[in-house]
Amino acid sequence: MSARDTVLVTGASGFLGRAVVRDLQDAGYAVRTFQRRPSGVAGAEDVLGSVTDAGAVRGAVDGADAVVHLAAKVSLTGDPADFERINVAGTADLLDAARAAGASRFVHVSSPSVAHAGTSIVGDDAEPADPAHARGEYARTKALGERLALAADSGAMPLVVVRPHLVWGPGDTQLVERVVERARAGRLPLLGAGQALIDTTYVDNAASAIVAALERAPEVHGNAYVVTNGEPRAVAELLTGICEAAGVRPPAWSVPPAVARAAGGLVERVWAVRPGADEPPMTRFLAEQLSTAHWFDQRRTRADLRWTPSVTLDEGFARLAASYR
Repeated sequence: MSARDTVLVTGASGFLGRAVVRDLQDAGYAVRTFQRRPSGVAGAEDVLGSVTDAGAVRGAVDGADAVVHLAAKVSLTGDPADFERINVAGTADLLDAARAAGASRFVHVSSPSVAHAGTSIVGDDAEPADPAHARGEYARTKALGERLALAADSGAMPLVVVRPHLVWGPGDTQLVERVVERARAGRLPLLGAGQALIDTTYVDNAASAIVAALERAPEVHGNAYVVTNGEPRAVAELLTGICEAAGVRPPAWSVPPAVARAAGGLVERVWAVRPGADEPPMTRFLAEQLSTAHWFDQRRTRADLRWTPSVTLDEGFARLAASYR
């Protein structure tokens, strides 16, 4: 690709999407965004619409030289049909439209949860997406969408899958804001001793890895890559770092993991009948994520994408603290 080629970014109004748009702009690309509300990024050409509208998808892709697909339904609970419509059918329509429009490369943004069956992940690489054993509708449908994406890879439209793991940073309304709100309300426990090692990804690093995948697509297409900071930390240390940056007390009480999983199952059943206004306080998947190790071997990712993280976790916590000040 060359400078001023047009890259379509779906889901650009999200936390990671905005960072990807800014990195693409800094690299000299013209950026068109496609999502249901304005991206909020100066200089980007916003096209409003949903990936569930095939006609709108075709219009958004028309004239784009490449596609970065971030749009997804991300939630711990919800109607399975919504996850299917957005994460599977929406991905299929976008892939078809990109091929028809002659897009020269495609980056599909997925999640390590597509290959997570509930047990510890200790230094694994990107295992194949496994919808049959994925935990929850988000992971299951993202696994199906990733399989569709990899099946669409070709010499004409080289495709790369990137799986950023637990992306966070200033302005994050998912992980960071929820941790801070629950800690402030005294509703943030540790599961067990909080010693499970977990990888996370500072937002700037996730965005730069996605841009690297776009630029390296002709050489590494057909592959999936997990992206992290490569600095596994204990859950207790990560939660403490976020809480201290925000000026709230870190978690000081614990719950046995088995109790949390049982409670999560109960909450899921209640939420299915009477969903709350926000995400449920606990689910079986969340209990597993907070009590089992999940960190990844980054050697293949860094070698193939010719990419390394530019922001360490400690620098990320310092930036997060500065944003709260």
